[in-house]
Amino acid sequence: MPTREEAWALLNKYNQTDSLIKHALSVEGVMRHFARKYGEDEDKWGIIGLIHDLDYEKYPEQHCAKTKEILEEHHWPQDYIRAVMSHGYGLVTDVEPVEAVEKVLYTIDELTGLITAAAYMRPSRSVMDMEVKSVAKKFKTPSFAAGVDRSIILNGCERLGMELNDVIGECIEGMRAIAPAIGM
Repeated sequence: MPTREEAWALLNKYNQTDSLIKHALSVEGVMRHFARKYGEDEDKWGIIGLIHDLDYEKYPEQHCAKTKEILEEHHWPQDYIRAVMSHGYGLVTDVEPVEAVEKVLYTIDELTGLITAAAYMRPSRSVMDMEVKSVAKKFKTPSFAAGVDRSIILNGCERLGMELNDVIGECIEGMRAIAPAIGM
């Protein structure tokens, strides 16, 4: 099984942009939070979250496909690779999120970006005082963080059988746990 240190080294080999590193850390934190909530392997879920956008900085046109290639070259387990591939479902892959880890990653990837953008608008620039209702309000404003695909988040909530506000709350909690690492 790959270690977090191996995942971190790979992430840093292919990504130098601070915002992409912080996004990876945010997704890792939220994935670990959900793993604890579901009684799953926190390290596995966290590592998958950490490397989910491994190829995005250097190979944006080959997003997910290049990550698959890189992870296969490093002999990563197929279930890790499949989970990473599933977060691009309907956009850049046809790998449908089926397992819990896949559904969570698919749902929270875009949402962490929205929460980050909402936090930067706050005087505190932090998730520590963030409330679900303020994120939900931003969610309903299409011009705010316009690059965030809200349909993916809603589709993911449906796949998880959770209400949007509940998923927002869980994401905020997961990001709070790693707030110092992501500068929030």
